[in-house]
Amino acid sequence: MQRYFIYLSYDGTAYHGWQVQPHCNSVQSELQKGLSMLLRKETEVTGAGRTDTGVHARMMVAHFDTDADLDAPQLAYRLNRILPRDISVARVEAVSSEMHARFSATSRTYHYYIYTGKNPFLRHYSWETHYALDFAAMNEAAGILLEYDDFGAFCKSHSDVKTTLCHVTEARWVQTSGDTWYFVISANRFLRNMVRAVVGTLIDVGRHRISLAEFRQVIEGKKRTEAGESMPAHALFLEDIKY
Repeated sequence: MQRYFIYLSYDGTAYHGWQVQPHCNSVQSELQKGLSMLLRKETEVTGAGRTDTGVHARMMVAHFDTDADLDAPQLAYRLNRILPRDISVARVEAVSSEMHARFSATSRTYHYYIYTGKNPFLRHYSWETHYALDFAAMNEAAGILLEYDDFGAFCKSHSDVKTTLCHVTEARWVQTSGDTWYFVISANRFLRNMVRAVVGTLIDVGRHRISLAEFRQVIEGKKRTEAGESMPAHALFLEDIKY
């Protein structure tokens, strides 16, 4: 039995997230359907994590096991021929049986894109706002995230998680042009809805609705009801995964 990693990207607009769900279209189900067709055997894939409905991925990794003798580059080519146009396979490669798409990942990075003007070409993949945002304060608040490891305040209510501990290694706002920015955050793991809740709370800092001290109190309070709103999914991208 040989294990393979599939490196892929997708536009999540048409999908109810990564994970297979009954009566809903998902990226995982499309990948499994295509793979099973090519291998002529029901084949399941395990992803590096889950993305919510409408969230995109510039890089997702999934693994599968097979006893078939595969030409990995040819499989990637054939998958791209049958997968929907909003899912693209970058490569397929054989890995050690000890490698696991989810548990072997050491770091994941997300970007959340926003713009402060009006631009018809950004609206599908960025969040448009006309608030005057204090990005200097937002960056100070982002730096505070690195001082903590419990992010229960940003975890979706009633999520079935054993722990809300995450090790955040990077969190900052980056300006790409006069009115376009993105928030980058890297961690060993993320809680459900965490990035969108973090961004919503940082936006509150940027609008001077809460102070830096109050932002710190939100984290220490560990209550989702005290944090900011969950931001729209269409502006969130899973950007990178490291092993």
